[in-house]
Amino acid sequence: MLAALALAGCSPAHEGGRAATGTALATDGIQASGTVGNAHARVGEIWYFALPVPYNTSSKPIEIKEVAVEHIPSGIRVLEYGVYDLNDTEGLPILAREGDSYTPEFAKLKNYATHPVKVAAGKESGVFYLAKMKITAPPEDTARDCRFAYEQGGRAYVQTLDCELELKVSEVAEQ
Repeated sequence: MLAALALAGCSPAHEGGRAATGTALATDGIQASGTVGNAHARVGEIWYFALPVPYNTSSKPIEIKEVAVEHIPSGIRVLEYGVYDLNDTEGLPILAREGDSYTPEFAKLKNYATHPVKVAAGKESGVFYLAKMKITAPPEDTARDCRFAYEQGGRAYVQTLDCELELKVSEVAEQ
C-alpha cells in the first residue's frame, strides 16, 4: 500500500522538484490545534494516526497523489499508509491502538490507496489518510507535519499541514 501511494506520486509533474508550495488545503482543521497522543504506549504496539481530512478551500478541484508524515522520530516506524471512507469508520479515528474495542478493523475495510484522491472545489474529502505506525523503542520525539502532494490545473503542489502525535512509553509499560 505504501508503494502504491509512492508510485502514485511519481507522475511527470512531480519529477525534478518542480512542485510549488500549495495553498488549496484548509490549514485550520481539528488537528491544527494541538497534539494527540497516549502516555501509556508500549514497545511493539501498532497505532493508527489519521492525517488531517483534506478540505479543498480553492475554486478548482485537486487530485492528491501522495501523503506522508514528514517527521517520524526514532522509535516509531511507519508500516503503511491507507485511505479510508469516513462513513466506514463512523467518523475520524484521529488516534487508535490496534486491538482496542473502539478501533475500526482497517484490514476489513476498503482501502482507497490504489488511486489518487480527488477533492472538489470548496469541499471536504469523504475519505481520510491514515498512517499505521509501530513503536519499536521509546519514541524520542513527536511525529509531526503532514505533507500532501497534489495536482491542480495540471500543476504539481506540495502543502504541509499541522498534525502532531506523541506516543510515550511509560515506565509501567516498559516493565
